[in-house]
Amino acid sequence: MIYLGSNFYSKNLYPTKNMDSPHKQEVIMEIHFRQESPGDYRAVEELTRDAFWKFWEDDRTVCDEHLLVHKLRTVSALVPELNLVAEHNGQIVGHIIYTTSKVVDATGNEHEVLTFGPVSVLPAFQNQRLGRRLIAHSLDVAKLLGYRAVVIYGHPNYYPRVGFRPAADFGITTKDGHAFDAFMAYPLYEGALSGISGKHIYDPVYESLTQEEALEFDNQFPHKEPYKTTPISVLLDQLSSGARKAVVSLDFPVLEMFTSRSLREISSLKGIDNKALEIIRATLKEHDIRWA
Repeated sequence: MIYLGSNFYSKNLYPTKNMDSPHKQEVIMEIHFRQESPGDYRAVEELTRDAFWKFWEDDRTVCDEHLLVHKLRTVSALVPELNLVAEHNGQIVGHIIYTTSKVVDATGNEHEVLTFGPVSVLPAFQNQRLGRRLIAHSLDVAKLLGYRAVVIYGHPNYYPRVGFRPAADFGITTKDGHAFDAFMAYPLYEGALSGISGKHIYDPVYESLTQEEALEFDNQFPHKEPYKTTPISVLLDQLSSGARKAVVSLDFPVLEMFTSRSLREISSLKGIDNKALEIIRATLKEHDIRWA
């Protein structure tokens, strides 16, 4: 990593095994990380829109992550040094954006932490570890900047791969006092969260978006057909009675909702055995839904 004034620049080479020689390493992709600049705004918003178009959330009819990025650039909580893009051959193929947030303990003391998201990777570059490299680079920068920890809401089967743990392990809950596997924390150094517990509070911008505003903003971009979710019935019809009862208890109307639960949480349900997990995995994969 090279520090250039207020900007960070890093160059990464992605090695992979040569298919003809399993012991030989060859570089297949060169990635540059740098801060986002105003000239990148439209490209980043288009990238974010493409990356999240199929992402499901309750009561949402249109993607709003690109609107969120648009708004995050204007809030005081934004950390400009951690508003980063990943480039390949001059093309922006990934983006991550951070804001400051806080953990408020029982006595009202506030402890500053970071929050990131959205994290976007251009669909054509997904499944190539680019997201992991982008996150890892940003965590290195965050540590160099002197921050304590990162607290996020994210895919509960993905982020543990880059070192995140349930926030409950550190005594941190949501602002409403809840804890679940998709709510995670990452200390940036040993003991960073020792003696710190409480409720996590993030910038109000994350809850300010409306579908009306998202639709108006999205109309500025080329038309995309709305993403159609998959009814949970396509899975229920394949499960045994015990496993079916367990899935019904989750009250998931659509298959996409599995992305909000970890493998551990689903596995712990009464009636879910290895066979049921195999069916769940296969069904999600069949419908192009990334899970465990």
